[in-house]
Amino acid sequence: MAKVLIIGSGAREHTIAQTFQRSPQVDEVFVAPGNYGMKTDGISPVAIETNDFPALIKFAKDQQIDLTFVGNEAPLVAGAVDAFEAAGLAIFGPNQQAAKLEGSKAFMKKLLADANIPTAKAKTVTSLTDAKVVADEFGYPVVVKTDALAAGKGVSIHQTKVAADEFLTNLYQKEPHAKLVIEEYLEGFEFSIFSLVGKDQVVHAPIAHDYKRRFEADKGPNTGGMGSYSPVVQVSKQNLELALNQLVMPTLDAMKKQGTPFYGVLYTGVMLTKSGPKVIEFNVRFGDPETQVVLPQLQSDFYTLIQGLLNGKLVQPVWQNTDTYLGVVLVNPNYPAPNHQLYPVPSFSDNLVVNYASIKSEANQMMSDGGRVLTTVVHAPTLDLARQKIYSILDQTKMGLAYRNDIGKLN
Repeated sequence: MAKVLIIGSGAREHTIAQTFQRSPQVDEVFVAPGNYGMKTDGISPVAIETNDFPALIKFAKDQQIDLTFVGNEAPLVAGAVDAFEAAGLAIFGPNQQAAKLEGSKAFMKKLLADANIPTAKAKTVTSLTDAKVVADEFGYPVVVKTDALAAGKGVSIHQTKVAADEFLTNLYQKEPHAKLVIEEYLEGFEFSIFSLVGKDQVVHAPIAHDYKRRFEADKGPNTGGMGSYSPVVQVSKQNLELALNQLVMPTLDAMKKQGTPFYGVLYTGVMLTKSGPKVIEFNVRFGDPETQVVLPQLQSDFYTLIQGLLNGKLVQPVWQNTDTYLGVVLVNPNYPAPNHQLYPVPSFSDNLVVNYASIKSEANQMMSDGGRVLTTVVHAPTLDLARQKIYSILDQTKMGLAYRNDIGKLN
């Protein structure tokens, strides 16, 4: 029987752990550092931080871990895969060079430009003067992205020149040499593709649509994600094939050609515009909260799938195709602003799957311990039925946590 270690702590990692638990080959799942809520599923949190590679490697060797799976981006960008492979340990994810696809927006944009892969026009700047000039050049609304990792909150959209100038001025006052990527604003429908990339084979999971803004009707600041659903009926099979053939596969080819082949989970954020699909962003790991509605659709063995991808063995995963999965994220009411107030985590109906993110224990009561606290997930034959199901439960649950009421609502 196999032991699996997952690096990360949130609802995404909880979902990954649950998916490994379903494998008859896996008898123990550890998550470092994990969170207290995972214990409810018999998952073992390990008090090691995601960037403490020596301690993680020692734990993996001491426990005779058969497979390590990296959940979040920071350890990948810092070289977790390189460190584990140098220690002779099996780990799934991109190495440090390949992880630059997410770690540097400037790197990603140059790769796409050089390979003629459709994406928003963009320029990289390092001064306030240049940033204002480029923003004016692209017109408004305009998109501003930090070059480095920003935990899903490094993107801002500015509707007017006044708003953009104020934002950029404040930013460069705090960071005089900030590296930014300024992009043209793309209009269309956004969706996410997860591609599991192994040796000579790529597996594409069901696509998802997520909600990044804090409040209903996509108002308020960008967050790490407030909810999602999958599959996505608004994207035709033809448009999905276009996205795979014009965006995803050419990017993997471009990475290989430049000597930085990509292995692991490639997340392609796609905007379906009037002129076809275009890349918005790449992440080098599963997305959160999309993972919570995508991985439960896997009907075959996840452990066998990942081991097959790692070892070059042919894999043939099976995904469900009858239901829609819908996830709603519960957050601290002040999120994404910092807030140190703790809220009790309520008990939920058995009809909900709960993936815990920021949880601690006080006097045997689960309490919130951060911004995004947990994700609740249901599935039903249609998106509308899934919405009815999840909100009938959430709206009757007494709690201090907040959530959006329009996840899955079609305009």
